[in-house]
Amino acid sequence: MAPPSADSLRIIILGGGIAGLTTALALTKFAPKGQVPKIEIYEIRPELAVIGGAVNLTPNALRMLDYLGALQIMKDRDYGKTIDFLEVFDVYSGKLAESSFRGPDGNGVGDPPYKALRITRGDALKAVISAVDAQENISIACGKRTVKIDEQKDSVTIHFEDGGSATGDLLMGCDGIHSVTRLKHVEPERKATYSGVANAFGFAPIEKDFKVHFECTAINFARRGMLLTSYFNSKMDAVYVGGLMQVADVGSRDGWKSVGADADKTRQSLLERFGDAKIPCIVPLIEKAEDFFLWPVYTLTKYGKWSTDRVMLLGDAAHAMPPQGESTGIVFEDTVLFSRCLTRWIEKGKPGENMREPFEAYEALRKKRIETAFEESKNVVSTVSDAGWIGHTIKTYVVPWFLWFTHGYREKHFKEDVTTSDLNY
Repeated sequence: MAPPSADSLRIIILGGGIAGLTTALALTKFAPKGQVPKIEIYEIRPELAVIGGAVNLTPNALRMLDYLGALQIMKDRDYGKTIDFLEVFDVYSGKLAESSFRGPDGNGVGDPPYKALRITRGDALKAVISAVDAQENISIACGKRTVKIDEQKDSVTIHFEDGGSATGDLLMGCDGIHSVTRLKHVEPERKATYSGVANAFGFAPIEKDFKVHFECTAINFARRGMLLTSYFNSKMDAVYVGGLMQVADVGSRDGWKSVGADADKTRQSLLERFGDAKIPCIVPLIEKAEDFFLWPVYTLTKYGKWSTDRVMLLGDAAHAMPPQGESTGIVFEDTVLFSRCLTRWIEKGKPGENMREPFEAYEALRKKRIETAFEESKNVVSTVSDAGWIGHTIKTYVVPWFLWFTHGYREKHFKEDVTTSDLNY
């Protein structure tokens, strides 16, 4: 990729996670010829975080990662485990249903076809970082805490705690649920709230003769939560164990950090919730899992402000919601669609200069999809919340029906290619 020219846009991105890095790649990939932007990424942590649980990258997410140059890196490094289908179980009675990524010919969904990939957040981020490092126009600075955002008619400046600052034509807030960009500038009153559920996860090393009840990945429903068990590498020598469950609010982020740091207590909580499972491997997997973490799931309100004249929020900073199976792919769609709208504006000769036109085009294109996803995420919270035997039994009947009823909708979305879809702009 050629370096930026003198008249290229200067873009600042707050947040060095998966949202910020893929945004930088998309803005670079879709830039008009000869107008590659100069992109500076600022991360509050002392180094880019390559830890976390395991995520399922759906076919549409893989299609975008392929386009941005990160998927081939994942393949070359043998990151992740290909998922042909997801199995759904009731821990007391057995298998309920499947959700397939195999497509009509068994090769995947869409053209070209993609299946799904279960991968650790760390490996996914490492691949994206390598793709970013190959771009001359992108720089990353860590340990930069933003204390003030100053937006002018023709520029935006961020000021750091260490006394430094950075100025650009555009600021992208890709800094997550507790976004400084949102809280200090775009919509300070829109704060994150605890959803009522938390995610407890760890990784269980297993022996070759250890028998699991699933082929690739499984969602296991119980009366007091949902347990995800999945391979996440091609060796299949470990299983990701993640419990999504109703947990009382501890009142503060520091309180959650303290509770989450107690791995033994988290393990005991999972055993209390899933210890009566009739599936033989469930309890041993929880017992084998190492370094359990507990993370509260925060959300934002369904409606909110995403932008000012020169600042745009993307990903969780704009629309955090409980995980609903496609959360990571939704973030990738954000980055690609926004980048395409911005490029269209540049190609039109930058009318209006304050960027409201591409911002409004993006929001008109995106908000309906996000509102739909938000409603879907509400079902996740209710499904994993504590229930009695009657409520749980009803759930075991509803879940298979729901998967069957929504199959066409999901497959249509998996086929969608937002790198070429109509922007209506």
